[in-house]
Amino acid sequence: MPRGRAKTRTATAADAAAYLAKAREFLRAARDALALGNRTAATGNAVHAGISASDAVAAALVGAVSQGEHADAAGHLEGIGGDGRVAARQLRQLLPLKHKAEYDPTPMTEAEARRAVTAAERLVTLAARVVRSDPSTRA
Repeated sequence: MPRGRAKTRTATAADAAAYLAKAREFLRAARDALALGNRTAATGNAVHAGISASDAVAAALVGAVSQGEHADAAGHLEGIGGDGRVAARQLRQLLPLKHKAEYDPTPMTEAEARRAVTAAERLVTLAARVVRSDPSTRA
């Protein structure tokens, strides 16, 4: 594998649909947590929704998802171009919040949690459109 390229693994249309289902579940949890005022849970679930949605996009568009660091996934999406580039932009908004939400004792702010949920909503919406437009994901 050439230096600088992210490692990937093969993903099927069924995988794309499964990643999308996970993304939707995480997004529901993020929205519910935000409504309850649980900003850390909202942010963490939004990040995971975005990661799963990103995998759905990559699987549907090129049949391969990034394997390894999440930052590599953004580069993989960027390299796909088009909708992949749009997904990379949203994922890059979410990834910096992952560490703070999961490991940092500093509480998430309301603004951070809302931004995370909004970015996840955009990414899940994009993933749903991309997966739906992939003929191999239709029964």
